[in-house]
Amino acid sequence: MTNPALDLFNDRLPHKPYFSDDLHFGVRIAGKERAILAKYIQFNQPHAMFWLGFDVDRLGAAIDWSDRNAPAPTLTITNPENGHAHLLYALKTSIRTAPDGKMKPLKYAAAVENALRKKLDADVGYSGLICKNPNHDYWKIAVWQPELYTLDWLADSLDLNAANDKEIVADYGLGRNCTLFDKTRKWAYRAIRQGWPEYDQWSQACYERACAYNLQFAMPLDDNEVKGIAISITKWTHSQFTKSSFEDYVIKTHTSSIQSLRGSKSKGGGRPSLNNPWAELGVSRATYFRQKSGK
Repeated sequence: MTNPALDLFNDRLPHKPYFSDDLHFGVRIAGKERAILAKYIQFNQPHAMFWLGFDVDRLGAAIDWSDRNAPAPTLTITNPENGHAHLLYALKTSIRTAPDGKMKPLKYAAAVENALRKKLDADVGYSGLICKNPNHDYWKIAVWQPELYTLDWLADSLDLNAANDKEIVADYGLGRNCTLFDKTRKWAYRAIRQGWPEYDQWSQACYERACAYNLQFAMPLDDNEVKGIAISITKWTHSQFTKSSFEDYVIKTHTSSIQSLRGSKSKGGGRPSLNNPWAELGVSRATYFRQKSGK
């Protein structure tokens, strides 16, 4: 008997997933044909999330989502010994986790993910890399929702404050991608002005900085994701932040500030201010009175 949810799970597996038969010995990587036989398996693509996955460590985890008024998971994979489960929500459109697109949709997805985690009271320390493999006979699986979810559909049943940044946990799930991108780009905006390095040198510097920030997470991102973020920031900053463009910006800003001071008007019919005549001359107050007294 075919199981459409299980078929969907297998179709969406990476070509070379991480897998493990015993998590005490870590994970390995192999072709899908080998990995699909393992007890645990990587269920999302390296740069695309087709599933939102949650780890719920309590008895009855596979069914108490209903008591919490949470949306029904697509699939639950339960440990028959203790009732703990992984809950998977299948998305109609995958979430692009490499920063080659706009950050706003990623932040929205991170906010939805975290709001759903809170609703389910799922483990905040779950990395989301691997899950219990529903193909393995050891686990008990159940299908609850055959339709694929959109983020908006999920958000309708969640307490989501317009998907703002406050609803994103910096060290959880997609929040890590958002945090790593934001921290690295803010560093890059300042650092590139210190010497205006060549592209290769700058690329290495961005990657090393992103790696350093990534290590601050309790569950760091995969190196491929870190590289993708670093490359995106490298390309954009190296093309947009040049020595000549920065010097032009400084000159324009300085000129604009002077013109603004010289063009100050009082509220009385556009006449020059009588209270600050030094501003009209573009000099300091002390200089104005020194020149006026002839000293």
